[in-house]
Amino acid sequence: MDQIIEPNARGAGTDGENFTRLLDVLATNARERELDRVLPYDVMEQVRLSRVGALRISREEGGGGATSRELFGAIIRLAAADPNVTHILRNHFSFVERFIRQYHDPKSHVWRDAAVDGAIFGLAYGELDTKRVGSLDLQTTLVPEAEHYRLNGTKYYCTGTLYADYLLVRCITQDGTPASVIIPCEREGLERIDDWDGFGQRLTGSGTTILRNVRVDLHEVVLDSEGTHFGQAYAGSFPQLILTAINVGILHSILQDATSLVRGRVRSYSHAPTERPADDPLLQQVVGQIASFAFAAEATVLAAADSLDTLDALRGAGRSEEAGAHEASLLASKAKVVVDELVIRGSSLLLDVGGASATKRGLNLDRHWRNARTLASHNPTVYKARAIGDNAINGTPLPVSGFF
Repeated sequence: MDQIIEPNARGAGTDGENFTRLLDVLATNARERELDRVLPYDVMEQVRLSRVGALRISREEGGGGATSRELFGAIIRLAAADPNVTHILRNHFSFVERFIRQYHDPKSHVWRDAAVDGAIFGLAYGELDTKRVGSLDLQTTLVPEAEHYRLNGTKYYCTGTLYADYLLVRCITQDGTPASVIIPCEREGLERIDDWDGFGQRLTGSGTTILRNVRVDLHEVVLDSEGTHFGQAYAGSFPQLILTAINVGILHSILQDATSLVRGRVRSYSHAPTERPADDPLLQQVVGQIASFAFAAEATVLAAADSLDTLDALRGAGRSEEAGAHEASLLASKAKVVVDELVIRGSSLLLDVGGASATKRGLNLDRHWRNARTLASHNPTVYKARAIGDNAINGTPLPVSGFF
């Protein structure tokens, strides 16, 4: 138990030797892994040993006892080191919220203990045949057989599942009831395929999962009616904010690369105002812009995370959470609109301080734009901004879907 990541007293993320060691592991060769598409299986083993996935589980239950603000501070730092590995953990952190922290049933203790021991949980939800993303019109079926079930279906966009120990599969029962199945990834009939070919976040394992007559035991099934918050209004605020926090981490990485580029330059332009690039006020201004973007983006995400802590307090007090849930969704949405623009602008400004030589493939500086743009494409900003505007003008509530 001595390897658990400790949240710090300032609520800005995590501190301590173990967490610093994990950041070093993630950052080492992250640029090269992304360039050559080397899947981070070895890094994920270190993630398991760190037990960072148990940050939000209470201390009494063996976890880190982190607030949402502390968790999102940690996510930003992890993403600055490696946004791919951090994205792999997104569905895991969401699983902890829904099936360990908010699902009060003895069966969840098995998953809690596994997470405390370092196990990683993945998600298989999306199906390419559905007409709307997040629809419950699923083709993956759970059929009873004697004293257990059989699960069949094909899933895509299964981010993190390639590296997971357990898999949450969304499906429907024979009578059409939406359900979640949580099974070990080594279960016979479960196949994970590395066929994600996006130009960004290339190592996240966001490919196909095939389920062929997979045995499912009774205790591995949770119906939506049992209170796991699938289908609950505004339940998507937490996982949506994780994507935005990863983009904040990318902004910090852009800032680090920008300062390194300017410090390392020995040549300048014939018409530059100074001979030494580090003294060039124009380059200093660009780096200052990027630094300001990173500061503002982090502050925005942490403010949105505070609203999730407020929502936690409402739940803990047994009070109505509808208004708090809507506020958390609104702040997470606003954060996305702002942060996505800042990180994409920042990834372009990076090349202004490096010049043409900064475009060399070996430097892999284009990864920042590719990764940020891929993350921003989840739940596109244009839909978020329109809903925010409708709310501001007409008081129209935001869409309740978890995929908003």
